[in-house]
Amino acid sequence: MLVHIVMWRLHAQAPNGTSRDENARELQRRFAALVGVIPGLRRCELGIDISRSAESGDIVLYSEFDSAAALDAYQTHPLHVEIGAVLKEARSERRVVDYVL
Repeated sequence: MLVHIVMWRLHAQAPNGTSRDENARELQRRFAALVGVIPGLRRCELGIDISRSAESGDIVLYSEFDSAAALDAYQTHPLHVEIGAVLKEARSERRVVDYVL
């Protein structure tokens, strides 16, 4: 199994006018909708930070995949690509870690 973790900081207000909190909730909804739709995606959770510290990210994605090939297929799946377009507008920073469990 492969674990894929991504952490983002979001703009206080995205170029389209949506707030950090609006974007976080929308992204949480969209990622939750991927479970059971994308083959090989076992688990997908998007958490919204409550600490609001200078060191924290605003949102974190925790996802589990059957294999590296399943992660690759997820990356190009049309629903994930749509989420990526939302994130590109909303994010100011991104960090990612993939590891085998």
